[in-house]
Amino acid sequence: MGHWFSRNIVEPGKLPMFLALTSFVLTFAVTRTITRLIRAGRGPFGNISSGGVHIHHVVPGVVLTVLGGFGAVGSGRHGVGAAVFAVVFGIGAGLVLDEFALILHLDDVYWSDDGRKSVEVVVLTAALVLLTLAGFSPLGVNDMTSEEQQDRATFILTLVLNFVLVLVTLVKGKFRMAVLGTLIPFVAIIGAVRLARPGSWWSRHLYSRRHRARARSRIRTYRHDKRWVRVRRRAQDLIGGFQERVPGRGSTPSR
Repeated sequence: MGHWFSRNIVEPGKLPMFLALTSFVLTFAVTRTITRLIRAGRGPFGNISSGGVHIHHVVPGVVLTVLGGFGAVGSGRHGVGAAVFAVVFGIGAGLVLDEFALILHLDDVYWSDDGRKSVEVVVLTAALVLLTLAGFSPLGVNDMTSEEQQDRATFILTLVLNFVLVLVTLVKGKFRMAVLGTLIPFVAIIGAVRLARPGSWWSRHLYSRRHRARARSRIRTYRHDKRWVRVRRRAQDLIGGFQERVPGRGSTPSR
């Protein structure tokens, strides 16, 4: 395990990215836990205010992201400085993206249905960074044998092909299938070969004269959403805490 970690994470200079991803995920988990406790009126935590203004945690998140980002650029990919700034950046990004929906809507929608977008963006970000780490830096490892070079070349071709499938899945409007395809190779082929969702770029530009395809697309989308929307919402509830009810408060209480 130590040799694998050194060869695939440390040697290619991916340790800062690994530390940033770890701190990002942990920050999101800790932040959600604290906000859920505040919402329920439990524990020693409370909202931070200054002059009657509620200070959202996206504010310190932006500051930490800026500090960590500029520090990481100046520190390179190796050394203690790079590791420290990577952690700072990960913490800041976790705080910012936990309130992504607030930034998008310019409103405190943290516990509303619109607030679920924050959970989706955090999961997507973690998945994409994890994919980058899982690539094992095929172009950045020295002293490879000919067999290893051939394996890396095959791996690069596989990544390119899978990227094309993910891209097609995205333009067909199948966002979650594309995310899953970035983590599990060739899962995106299912989304790439099936009909596009109504309203997607693919549907608007390629189904404009294919009336049957457009009709079948609407029917399949309706059946799919009817079957899976409850499962998706339950997963978001479990991660984000939307299902928790607070006695004596409204359905979307502030933190």
